[in-house]
Amino acid sequence: MWDQVVSSPYVKYGAVLSLTAGCLILVRKWIAGGTCKSKARLDGKTVLITGANTGIGKETARDLARRGARVVMACRDLTRAEKAAEEIQRTTGNGNVVIRHLNLASLYSVREFAKDFLATEERLDILINNAGVMMCPKWITEDGYETQLAVNHLGHFLLTNLLLDLLKSSTPSRVVTVSSIAHVGGKIEFDDLFFDKRPYNSLVSYKQSKLANVLFSRELGRRMRGTGVTSYSLHPGVIRTELGRHVESWHPLLKTVLSLPCILLMKTPWQGAQTSIYCAVTEGLESKSGCYFSDCVEREPAPESKDDEVARRLWEESARLVGLTKER
Repeated sequence: MWDQVVSSPYVKYGAVLSLTAGCLILVRKWIAGGTCKSKARLDGKTVLITGANTGIGKETARDLARRGARVVMACRDLTRAEKAAEEIQRTTGNGNVVIRHLNLASLYSVREFAKDFLATEERLDILINNAGVMMCPKWITEDGYETQLAVNHLGHFLLTNLLLDLLKSSTPSRVVTVSSIAHVGGKIEFDDLFFDKRPYNSLVSYKQSKLANVLFSRELGRRMRGTGVTSYSLHPGVIRTELGRHVESWHPLLKTVLSLPCILLMKTPWQGAQTSIYCAVTEGLESKSGCYFSDCVEREPAPESKDDEVARRLWEESARLVGLTKER
């Protein structure tokens, strides 16, 4: 009788389902990565987050608002930003969450944003360079630059430099730049940064821009040594957000794959925001300025991101491209 029960196909199916479910839970836990354990409060602090109306930027803004910070959400789409800000205010009880227009694809917009910010804000304790585009078609900005490098790197480079004096006067302060594991294998093509000479490849362009993020953060950390301003870059994980919309439209197979249950293997925006939050608030990270993080742990970045000469050259070329003449 017992042998018949054990050999029953229902029992076998049940065992397989239980095992599968258990494995899926373990995999999901592993994919979720680390979480920020810091209980630090940010009362009286001002935080600026680019691209804060959706995805990990929105979850980062929500967390820091919950800690009591004044959160400035710098977004291109003010309609969506307003809805996101209202939701964050409602869910955190923090009414000190404001939105401001910023289009990182326009150097004029970046300058106007910084001008207004400096005129109205007394301090800046944490700057989170979060906004970005991923594997979009070859679009050219109004300044004549390829969009991925322009938005992901040059816009944030200019923004950070324009706000550096305020960051210095608000020390200890931090600059957190969201990069990606895609920086691995990337290369800064100084002779053809914008694909004017070579065929455009959206992935190659994206990898270059993400490598630029890590190099920028590293060089910023070096230049700000001893000032009280520290710099960190990070990989947030593979996340199901709107960032991949161009990938799905240009690669139908990926759209199909991403629509399947394998999306369970991606991080949620809340999980993806954890390392940004970790770098923004965790106590004692000052000695790690210029370093790279993933899953709330310092990680070794790709060898190409540790070339100090390339980092210095990229800084100087970026300054020339965005029209910065003052040496910092």
